[in-house]
Amino acid sequence: MPSKASWNYADEWLDESEQIRAARDKAKELGCTPVAPSTAHTLRVLARALHAEAVVEVGTGAGVSGAALLSGMTSDGVLTSIDNEAELQRLARETLTSLGFDHIRARLITGRALDVLPRLTEGAYDLVFIDGDRTEYPAALTLAMRLLRTGGMVAFDNLLTDGSVADPASRNPESVALRDVAHALRDDDHWVPALLTVGAGLLVAIKVGD
Repeated sequence: MPSKASWNYADEWLDESEQIRAARDKAKELGCTPVAPSTAHTLRVLARALHAEAVVEVGTGAGVSGAALLSGMTSDGVLTSIDNEAELQRLARETLTSLGFDHIRARLITGRALDVLPRLTEGAYDLVFIDGDRTEYPAALTLAMRLLRTGGMVAFDNLLTDGSVADPASRNPESVALRDVAHALRDDDHWVPALLTVGAGLLVAIKVGD
């Protein structure tokens, strides 16, 4: 198994910009945990591989993951990012602007994801990235299924964050929800899934049917 030093090497292998490092510092001050650097790089690769033009993100945070997604999307692609915290979205807007992303490329919506997602256009999105309330992951999967085009991808962060998902004796609400969404993607023929040991664990799946 990779050592801790190897994990650290993976996170530091690609440099992050000064703007992203500043966003990480500000997020920490506000009690928000951005995606790991290796997760951000993976999101960029996934968006590029999908030639993503329309992406939904649940959990705007300080804009770290949003910047990664936008950097992999097409030049005219639009990110729709949902978060309960208006202050975090203000910070995310500053981060994205500092990186040169036009404001029209990021639609930031303040609100609860499970209330906002049903209002978005069915079948219109290439990628849905979920990094919000973990107890809501199973419900978010159902809504993501509706939003994604065939061949689109859903991605959930923090599947392996504390080891509880791998422990069947762990029955706290977050662990149960994470395990449920992992099993739902694994056992449903409408998805082709993989659990990536990147950052805190990135669960991804391609939608292959309705």
